[in-house]
Amino acid sequence: MVPVFRRLGLGSVLGYLSAGLIIGPFGFGWFTDPQAILHVAELGVVMFLFIIGLEMRPSHLWGLRREIFGLGALQIGTCTLALTGVAMLCGLPLRTAFIGAAGFVLTSTAIVMQLLSERGDIALPRGQKIVSILLFEDLLIVPLLALVAFMSPLPHDAGGSRVIDVLVAVAALAGLVAAGIWLLNPLFRLLARVQAREVMTAAALLVVLGAALLMEIGGLSMAMGAFLAGVLLSESTFRHQLEADVEPFRGLLLGLFFLAVGMALDLAVVAANWPLIVSGVLAMMLAKAACIYVVARLTRSGHAEALDRAVLMAQGGEFAFVLFAAAQAAGVIDGAANANLTAIVVLSMALTPLVVLLVRRFTHCDKPPSLEGVDVAEGLSGSVLIIGFGRFG
Repeated sequence: MVPVFRRLGLGSVLGYLSAGLIIGPFGFGWFTDPQAILHVAELGVVMFLFIIGLEMRPSHLWGLRREIFGLGALQIGTCTLALTGVAMLCGLPLRTAFIGAAGFVLTSTAIVMQLLSERGDIALPRGQKIVSILLFEDLLIVPLLALVAFMSPLPHDAGGSRVIDVLVAVAALAGLVAAGIWLLNPLFRLLARVQAREVMTAAALLVVLGAALLMEIGGLSMAMGAFLAGVLLSESTFRHQLEADVEPFRGLLLGLFFLAVGMALDLAVVAANWPLIVSGVLAMMLAKAACIYVVARLTRSGHAEALDRAVLMAQGGEFAFVLFAAAQAAGVIDGAANANLTAIVVLSMALTPLVVLLVRRFTHCDKPPSLEGVDVAEGLSGSVLIIGFGRFG
């Protein structure tokens, strides 16, 4: 499916999603438990963020602090208010509407990063702003889960367990930073002396999965842990080797993640509640895109950049599944609401690559950049020395 969709100019994400829909429990039924596959496939997102972290030196990350906390907070606050209103207009009660809005605000890191990567936009200023907002959203899952616990009508310990949870999260974060500063570089230096390639690959996977597991134990995002591990290793002399070792696993597992998302689309739920789900998807995506566009323009982004960001980030994401499951377990929403909201998020994720493609075609964003109006330097001379060939040329 992926080569066919790439050949048609529709991108690899749609290929994976449609393949998942065909082989999943609501297609040929070759697989019956998409949630189990989704849980394993999240490691693809984890490894993607580790590679992004390797590109983000701490000084560069500090330079993005305004985008992460300022732009991220403004966009998320605006979208949450608007989407809660839209969900209530669709007939959902206030609690369910808020949970649905909060889940939909958390953009799909996997889909946005994949689309940015295919376009080569991650390192550009507009790509960096999107990455910053995604990082802030990854941080947001923790307070949202705490808020779900507060909203729960079920009996629970008033404060003691929450204090312990916060302390465990802080300890996990501190442990990861300490290991990154004092343990990782000496470890890779020792392994490099052995000159065994497979040992370096195993160590790279150990670092990624270990950081993700440590953050999960602390109740934080696995992807956030891998990203932090990448940032802590970004100054390392082994950075390029680590990136090359993790890259094949990242690609395979990210593909598996998109397959699992396609499998998770419950066609029976969509058929039974199609007016609510179809209107919910369209209303939520339009409202979120409009809010993102307005925030982008208010923060002095140009029309083309604001439109691109709005279309790219108009969907719900993988963290919504975690939030909806936690809300159902806490008695905040019921099983039917969870199924409907999950279907809305999955459909929005499936539609995003298609919408991005259509908007870029109709707004002519794919035309090559023009040098019109650019000053041409004349009368200059010099020498260029190119070292290396192939991938590193």
